[in-house]
Amino acid sequence: NVPWEPSNKRVRPLSRVSSLANLISPSKNGAVRRFGQTIQNMSLRGDSKSPGASLKPCSKAAGPTPPKRRNSTLWSETLDVHQKSTFSTKEIKRQEAIHELSRGEQDLIEDLQMARKAYHDPMLKLSIMTEEELTHIFGDLDSYIPLHEDLLDKLAKGTGPNGTVGHIGHIVVDWLPGLNAYRDYCSNQLAAKALLDQKKQDRRVQDFLQRCLESPFSRKLDLWSFLDIPRSRLVKYPLLLREILRHTPPDHPDVPCLEKAIAIIQGVLSDINVRKGESESQYYINKLEYLDDRQRDPLIDNCKTLLCHGELRNKSGSKLHVFLFSELLVLTRPVTRNERSCYQVYRQPLPIRDLALEDLQDGDVRMGGSFRGAFSQGEKAKNVFRVTSLDPTHGQSHTLQVNDVFHKQQWLNCLRSAINAQPQQQRAPLRDQHSEATTMTRAKRRSSVVSMSDMVGEGADENVFSQVGEPILGCKGTETLSGSGSSSKIKREWSRGTHRRRKETGL
Repeated sequence: NVPWEPSNKRVRPLSRVSSLANLISPSKNGAVRRFGQTIQNMSLRGDSKSPGASLKPCSKAAGPTPPKRRNSTLWSETLDVHQKSTFSTKEIKRQEAIHELSRGEQDLIEDLQMARKAYHDPMLKLSIMTEEELTHIFGDLDSYIPLHEDLLDKLAKGTGPNGTVGHIGHIVVDWLPGLNAYRDYCSNQLAAKALLDQKKQDRRVQDFLQRCLESPFSRKLDLWSFLDIPRSRLVKYPLLLREILRHTPPDHPDVPCLEKAIAIIQGVLSDINVRKGESESQYYINKLEYLDDRQRDPLIDNCKTLLCHGELRNKSGSKLHVFLFSELLVLTRPVTRNERSCYQVYRQPLPIRDLALEDLQDGDVRMGGSFRGAFSQGEKAKNVFRVTSLDPTHGQSHTLQVNDVFHKQQWLNCLRSAINAQPQQQRAPLRDQHSEATTMTRAKRRSSVVSMSDMVGEGADENVFSQVGEPILGCKGTETLSGSGSSSKIKREWSRGTHRRRKETGL
């Protein structure tokens, strides 16, 4: 009783059906359509051999999930047209600034919770890091969440039925001193960042952090971005308070309170910066490695501030890492000891009180320490300055090169500030730190050449320095020469010393 069908009816062969989803008719129902896509991704064994198989749906489903976005709704967007017309333009801007402060607090709380929930706890549970290491990196983030929740509660209580915050000045004045709790956290950031970078060399840590970075909750931010959010939030408080004050009418009761709040937060930030500077200075002092105990200057224990540091080149072209502390200038070479990075002290540290600074113009000197290079017509050095110790016991002078004009100016400013900050009675007598230091050194060099025979006859010290402050190596044997009385031997030894000095200094 089966009805007869015409023989020319098109029949779809079963081998052409690449998946069960093709058997489902098109539908506008979203749930059914998603169900069909799910089934279509579950390919059959013969799909790879089937000419009708398509890989596009699979690759599309395997794509990265878009990152989670923050709510950026303005305060005025929460009002209807009638409510918005009841406020002046200045009041709307004032409420927008207050709303930005409140919304930033909510975002910060979410980020602190995310750092704990998505990073700290899983790494501890999976034994990717030890509890001690995680405590060193994350600090006590949980203790800061109630602090910011307290501000949100106070702002919510101060919000009226129309959605406006009438008085905010007394709220922030009472709340801002609590931010001093961040002193220890910010002071530990340098060491925490160093430990995190070290742990990233571990394959398990690297893989875990990469998976988190590709997840939607991270918003394409790495772990350190989450850990650094509290510090970046702290520096925004003065800007936010000034913005609120700028849109507050002069006769409003909040004006004196907001001015007081700005002074409070500036004091908090100043205190945090001091603590952070002391911690940073001590961190690098602990990484200094001395070849000889005599290199350790007692002034290093008085250094509480690291004014500037970075990679420079000396006159021979060697890379040095130079630290400008509040009391000392330390030249080092980066080295690694037992998988621990440290800085080997290059020369005797120079006290700032004995330091003379000279700003060299582009082309005044040529960098490179070869004897031939001193007489070549090569490219002259740019972005160069010279520091000289006027203390005869140190007798050092270093010509240093910076990468660009901007960083050179930074170094000059920091050096001048450090020199000027020294008590006048402790500073070496300087006529001019920039131009006359070179003149004085050259004059000493000329006088040393003229009276060399007298120096040899009296038994000269080996710490005689050339124009750039390098020791004249040929003077080591002058005591034996003085007894011989042979002027030709003296000339030969002096010539050898000059040749060595030129080879050492490039002059």
